[in-house]
Amino acid sequence: MNLHQLRFVREAVRQNFNLTEAAKALYTSQPGVSKAIIELEEELGVDIFTRHGKRIRGLTEPGRAVLRSVELIMQEIDGLKRIGKEFAAQDSGSFTIATTHTQARYALPKVVQAFTQKYPKVRLSLLQGNPKQVADMVLKDQADVALATEAIADINNLITIPCYQWEHVVIVPADHPLLKVKAITLEEIGAYPLITYDTAFAGRAKIDHAFSLRGLQPDVLLEAIDADVIKTYVELGLGVGIIAGMAFDAERDKNLRAISVGHLFGTNVSRLALKQGAYLRGYVYTFIELLAPTLNRKLIEQLLTGQKDDYEL
Repeated sequence: MNLHQLRFVREAVRQNFNLTEAAKALYTSQPGVSKAIIELEEELGVDIFTRHGKRIRGLTEPGRAVLRSVELIMQEIDGLKRIGKEFAAQDSGSFTIATTHTQARYALPKVVQAFTQKYPKVRLSLLQGNPKQVADMVLKDQADVALATEAIADINNLITIPCYQWEHVVIVPADHPLLKVKAITLEEIGAYPLITYDTAFAGRAKIDHAFSLRGLQPDVLLEAIDADVIKTYVELGLGVGIIAGMAFDAERDKNLRAISVGHLFGTNVSRLALKQGAYLRGYVYTFIELLAPTLNRKLIEQLLTGQKDDYEL
């Protein structure tokens, strides 16, 4: 048994059981991949893949168990390689962050600026998606960390760490009647067409839940994946907006006003997600500390090993 065989098995699954594509991805020949897999099956005494003629079609039941072990082994191997690279080059490398538009646009700029000043040789990449998509990017090793709302909290094989809290605000044009209300209610908000986030983003579930508890069915005129779009249509007078508080900037959004509604929709928590068992480069710990100053490397390592599952802000 050797690492090449394990790598071939993993890549065959990743390439939807197409050995030609697996060989291309690994810069080797298709017959070599096929032979190596057959030799591994003979050594283990079980078929890893189901076959139709010479083509593999899927995983057998023992094959699924083999794949789980292969993934764990290859993850450890990748970790060993990263350890070597880190000790060879402490201040350079690549770092990929997967996050939502709101986090990338409003929460991360100052953190990224401070990070790049500290590590100018690190190639930083930002990938965007909804919470489920950014979590998948970490699970598939396409990103080192993910940052999103608590929607990513209960995904298998991810360790999620609370970073900071925030609340929603209602945004309206500068002359809107709601600005004259001293203690705004759900009924008063629901009297207007609403413009807010798509159901996958930025605490939308809490907005829906709050209205549902009061037996209200608001008229959601428009759903968007980022606050900038919401603000644009509120400025046009099409409705009342509900966005994350961090997305409102009084200096930039001069034509709008914000009304705090944390008492109606509750507090939200942005969380950082890491792959369980992942090895983190030194500068990743620095990034996390810049993002959430209450965290430090020792605490993060304890969280990764499950020693402090009860950590809260």
